[in-house]
This record gives sequence, C-alpha cells and structure tokens, in this order.
Amino acid sequence: MARNPAPDEVPGVPARRAALRLLDAVLRRGDPLDQAAPPILRGIERGDDRALALAIAQEALRWMADLDALIDGATKQVLPDDAKARSVLRIMLAQALRLNLPGHAIVATGLPLLMGGPRRLAHGVFSAVTKSGATLPDAPTLPDAAAERWQAAWPDRIDAIAAGLAEPPPLDLTLRDASETALWAERLGGHSLAPGHVRLARAGAIDGLEGFRDGAWWVQDLAASVPARLLGAGEGRRALDLCAAPGGKTLQLAAAGWSVIALDKSARRTERLAENLNRSGLSADVVVADALTWTPAAPFDAILLDAPCSATGTCRRHPDVLHRQAGLDELTALQAMLLERAAGWLAPGGKLVYAVCSLEPQEGEQQAAAFTGLSPDPVTDAELPEGITASSGHFRTDPGMLADQGGIDGFFAARWTKA
Repeated sequence: MARNPAPDEVPGVPARRAALRLLDAVLRRGDPLDQAAPPILRGIERGDDRALALAIAQEALRWMADLDALIDGATKQVLPDDAKARSVLRIMLAQALRLNLPGHAIVATGLPLLMGGPRRLAHGVFSAVTKSGATLPDAPTLPDAAAERWQAAWPDRIDAIAAGLAEPPPLDLTLRDASETALWAERLGGHSLAPGHVRLARAGAIDGLEGFRDGAWWVQDLAASVPARLLGAGEGRRALDLCAAPGGKTLQLAAAGWSVIALDKSARRTERLAENLNRSGLSADVVVADALTWTPAAPFDAILLDAPCSATGTCRRHPDVLHRQAGLDELTALQAMLLERAAGWLAPGGKLVYAVCSLEPQEGEQQAAAFTGLSPDPVTDAELPEGITASSGHFRTDPGMLADQGGIDGFFAARWTKA
C-alpha cells in the first residue's frame, strides 16, 4: 500500500517552510533577514526555490499590516500575532495577492505546514479572502512604531515614503569606469541617473549579467553611491573608509584614484570586501579592527564614515527593518564617538563625509548639527543624481523620491573640511 508523502516531500513545501522560518526569525528573534536567510535557505537545492522563499518572506513583511487586516476580517476567531496559523496565512496571502501564484498551488504547499484545527482554520480564511476578490491598498500600511516616528519627522513625506515601499526596487549598479556609463547602460538595457551609474529592471542571477565576472560594476543603490562621490577624485591621496564592509564605497574610492585603507571590525564581512576588490581589479588595504580602539599611522586627506545605523532607509529592499526595534539611543551614541575619532585623523584641508542609510533625523540631521569639530562643507545640487536636490547643505533622500524612475533608498550625508 502506497504511503502518503511526508509534508516536506511535497514539491514546493520546503520553500514555503523556509519562508515561514524567515518570518519567524525576523518577528520573533529580531534577526536581520539577510543574516537569517543563508542558514535557513542552505538546505534548499534549487536556486529558484531559494529565491521564491525569500520573495514570499519579503512580501509578507512588506504588506504585513494589510495582510493581517484581511485575515482578521475573515475570521471571528482571534488569532494571536505569534500564532503559527497567522504566519502561514500571511505567506499564503502574500503569494496570492503579491506574487500572483495559483490558488491550488498555494493551498497544496501551505496547508501542510499546519495540523488539525489550525489547518482547517487557515484553509477557511484563505478561501474566504481569495473568493471575496480582496485586494491590497496601493501603498503598504506602515507598522505603528515606524509610522509614529516618520509622521513626526516627515509629516509632508510619509505618504510618499509608504508609496515608495509598494514594490521591490530596481537593480542599481556602480561602474568601475564612469566614462563607460553610456556603454554599459546600452549593453545591459538600463538607464543612468548619474555618471558611473546604471539602473536595471529587477534581474535574475546577478552573476550571470555581462560585466560581472570582469568586475566592470558592482551592485549598490544609487543613494549609497553618493557619499563617496562627495569626496571627488583622489589623485593618489590617502583615504579611509570606516565601517567599510561589504565594500561598495571602498571600490568607489579606489576607482576614483584614492589610496584607500578600508577598516571594518567584522572579519566575515571583510572577506566579501576582499572578494569584491579581487573581482574588480581594484586595490585597497583591508584592516580588520574596531574603529573605537584602532589608531592610524598617519592622517588622511579624506575619510568616509558610513556609520552603523538603524538602516531604516533601506526598507524598500529590506522590509524586515520595518519590524525591528530601531535602538536609536545606542546607535546615536556610537555614531557620535566615531565622528569625533574620525575628525582627529584628518589632515589639514582634508574632508570628512558622514553617512547613514537611515530615515531617522536623530541619526542624520541631528547628528550633523551636534558635531562641531570641523567646518561645514555644504553639499550642492550639482553633486547629486538627477532629480535630487541638497537639503540645508546635506544629502537627504527617502523611498518616495524619484518615484517615476524606480525610487531610491533613504540616506543622509553631511560633509566637513578641516581648516
């Protein structure tokens, strides 16, 4: 007599189980999704199944408040926030309403994740929601904590920020040789918003794109590429990239002619930095050390401090940050200490750029206003990508900007010069 297959023997179930585990890692443990994903996805053999699991988790996190509203509207039985049935329904509805997967496949691969009464409940709720023709709003509803902070900080921008989170972002590339911008835009079928930048519609495997193996470009959001641009051409002078891993800004500085020391305290993350340097054919001295205890042998002509931060500006590509505690007090204290140390390592006439991928004014505008160790060097419109203007002499973006071009991450950068 033939036995019924175990749940994980049903094609597609392991990918959904992985998505469920990813959701659990973010919501229960507070893990960043990009840290939780590698060990969870390692056991899934097919690359497209790994990509599907990650996409399901990302869409469930991006639209979680709205998915929960549909779930709660379809059942009289109150489901606790941490109930497994609620999480399974989130990933099932994300597949139906965001990824447009067939209902029969969603049911066949989702219900095996539950047993008994919760399985029957999930089946009933999913059927009720999908048969009613329910849809999601045009923009995700922000989680309460993020909505409260950003309403206070950006009351005129919060609706645009939410709208900017509705879709996963396009793929931004930074070129090793900015003079080849038009060439690579044509080769890859993209368009450019700044010299040395190419934007593509979301692609498949990045390492399969032309130019990857030759190191002609690296993946880097347009906003993340601006801080290094604010230091200009190196002409052989010394630059320090603080908190450098995974290395996009180090590569930019090296390509701009700086003699770069790239410092980061994470040995694991600097391995990726070294791989990117090797692939691109660019060079930098990579140092594994804590910036709070390390001391350079000589001052620098330029320092780029991409400080540890809440990373809330990356929420359109990392929706898990919407659901994690920002921990701003500890972060802002660390940022201030790093700024003071960096200022002391600057040679006369040297420039310091401070940057955070954050939407929190405490980490950006307020941090810059409190720092008095150097002379402000205002950022100008001419230094910024098309469609972005300087804000009070600083670089400031949010996910609602460049909406007709595919958006941009939230970022802040300020610049000073040592007299």
